[in-house]
Amino acid sequence: MTASTSTSTAPETPRSNPILTFGRMVKFSHTIFALPFALAAAALAARGHGLSIPRLLAIVVAMAGARTAAMGFNRIVDRHIDARNPRTAGREIPRGIVSTRAAWALTALATAVFIGAAAALGPLCLALTPVALLLLFGYSLTKRFTALCHLFLGLAIASGPAGAWIAVRGDFGWIPGLMMIAVGTWIAGFDVLYALSDRDFDRTAGLHSIPARLGVRGALAVSAALHAVTLAALALLLPVAGLGIAYGAGVAVVGALLLWEHWIVRPNDLSRLGMAFFNLNGYVSVAYLIAVVTDVLIR
Repeated sequence: MTASTSTSTAPETPRSNPILTFGRMVKFSHTIFALPFALAAAALAARGHGLSIPRLLAIVVAMAGARTAAMGFNRIVDRHIDARNPRTAGREIPRGIVSTRAAWALTALATAVFIGAAAALGPLCLALTPVALLLLFGYSLTKRFTALCHLFLGLAIASGPAGAWIAVRGDFGWIPGLMMIAVGTWIAGFDVLYALSDRDFDRTAGLHSIPARLGVRGALAVSAALHAVTLAALALLLPVAGLGIAYGAGVAVVGALLLWEHWIVRPNDLSRLGMAFFNLNGYVSVAYLIAVVTDVLIR
């Protein structure tokens, strides 16, 4: 009697959606930090000039493309550092979920999208793309030689509101300048807080950051000072841009959120860094956009 044989195959592991995988790699959800400020700048610039739907969409596409390109480049050049850092070792490239070649392809595609959207916004926006890309790509290298890397990140992201203003008006002035200061110091301030979680690794790896240089208390003081400049710049925009009560109320909400952020992050308790970084700063940008759009529509 011959026993029958059967061939069993192990169930295939379901493949991850590549769009979701790439989205996680570049933290696409974090676009909420920068995009609302760019849209707020566009809303202010549109007063007396108008803003068409196609132009608004081009601004959004340009912002998304620029940020995706910057994050893709960051993940590529930092892949070996990320693999050594326990906090970042699980990222897609160190784990082999995304190949370096695929990451380069995404970065190149996002760069092309950004340049294409900038071209659609006008010759001046297109001419400024090399400057924007230099800032966006250059930031990823700065922590290798300066603790001021947080300010470079702030400057890179602050180019978003400036670009949105230029896309609508074709010029530059005090209003986009103050928005750049506000966004740049806001981003730098919460990036200093975020870097607290890597301060020990940065020291051992020879990387530079304000927490690695100044310690926890020094970093918290620098972050608070940067956010004080943020609030001063936002408040100064009220008279400079001819805004009113709705805008002032929005700035007050932003100030309260930033105060809360610094209240919950203590020198002896960094357990709520995630809440301070992800939740509260997302609320800051959305609250500011609502305040600007409401004020513009009312007035």
